[in-house]
Amino acid sequence: MKPLNFLTVLFGKAMVKTLKLMGRDAGNFPGLVLWTLNKNYLKVFSCDCPIIAVTGTNGKTSTTNFLNNLFRSLKGKNGKKAKIITNMQGNNLDTGIGSMLLQYCDMNGHIDADYLVLEVDESHVPVIFKHLKLETLVVLNFFRDQLDRNGEVETLILKIHKFLKTYNGNLVLNADDPNVARLGYSNPKNKNVYYYNVEKYEGATDELYEAGEGRFCPKCGEELAYDYYQYSHIGRFHCPKCGYGNIKPYVQLQSIDFENNSFSFEGESYTTKHMGIYHLYNLSAVYAVSKLYNIDHRVVKKVFGKFEVNNGRLEKFETANASMLLNLAKNPVGANMTLRLLNQDKGEKELLFVLNDNIADGTDVSWIWDINFSIFNGVTRVVTSGTRAYDIAIRIKCSGYDPDRITVQPDLDKAAAEIFKNGGTKYGIANYTAIQPTRAALKRYIERKGGEKS
Repeated sequence: MKPLNFLTVLFGKAMVKTLKLMGRDAGNFPGLVLWTLNKNYLKVFSCDCPIIAVTGTNGKTSTTNFLNNLFRSLKGKNGKKAKIITNMQGNNLDTGIGSMLLQYCDMNGHIDADYLVLEVDESHVPVIFKHLKLETLVVLNFFRDQLDRNGEVETLILKIHKFLKTYNGNLVLNADDPNVARLGYSNPKNKNVYYYNVEKYEGATDELYEAGEGRFCPKCGEELAYDYYQYSHIGRFHCPKCGYGNIKPYVQLQSIDFENNSFSFEGESYTTKHMGIYHLYNLSAVYAVSKLYNIDHRVVKKVFGKFEVNNGRLEKFETANASMLLNLAKNPVGANMTLRLLNQDKGEKELLFVLNDNIADGTDVSWIWDINFSIFNGVTRVVTSGTRAYDIAIRIKCSGYDPDRITVQPDLDKAAAEIFKNGGTKYGIANYTAIQPTRAALKRYIERKGGEKS
């Protein structure tokens, strides 16, 4: 190993150890320091195991966590339980992944593992896998997200398209997203392209119901025709001019039954804890990967039926007489999908919406005007919080919702007490930097109240 690379690893490991001794999270900082010193510092790492990466706008953390649990069921090189390295907490930039690898590599930068399962930010796929050999890339979806950081969707797609021009590994793509499916044509020589999709479900619409991006054919420019929309621009589409979109999927999720939380793949029935349509697309991607790696369907069934991410992704909080389902939503599509879940619940409920505008969120919060609040069903009260609590309250009021039923409480602890003031069913939506503080505030309230009735 070159002396400079050895010193890079030594310095990086020293930073990680120092931070941990201080009780600090080594999530991004060590990688950021090394990146500042050398933009190509990731080349110091090496591994001889398969790397599976998940990217896309929404669903990366959940999908990566499901895959992590599946691969843990396999046997490793030594015949024992497979050793999996994954960034389960979602530090998905090159700096976060670099910081994580520092914790697992030896002094030569070598990573001893059976599989690396990584969540990767869309714009960082070319950066990270310039230095690490990728075996399987899963692409979930593309939506408008954090415009002041990412720019338009097309910018991200073109970055990944350029990387894929010379990529010959497994490529697992969402056949129902025209912006994702197009990546299957990036390298005509790659024979390892696999598509997944979800059968039409009861909530599908004939017209675009929410903000969407996939209007025109990426091959010839003709306006796409849709048989139906599952959500946003995700659905069954085709180009009437060149035929783009006529894709036979490698796997398809079928027989969706919301009443029993069940669905099927290839004639085999499965269940899951939550049945949002976007969650089913994530599971379809996971199933496609499980099939590629010959993971026993009994293992898949167990993971699908029992595993929950519980990190602000469809996470449940309960008091003596109330329950809340909290979900991350960092863009209009994520918020709209949580509202769909809310509307599947036919009873009365209350909503907590926490909106921040920190740098990691994107300081431009104009995206809230693409959330379809007009579809509220049975929502008796709304509490808003966060640094932009008043903005989201005004947005909900402008949708036609009764302003007398909106309570603005920027302080999160007070907002938690307010939403649980009444018993019953609650739903929570929080954006990127708001999700962990919201979880913490809800936990503090529950610990403080214990089993008391609200």
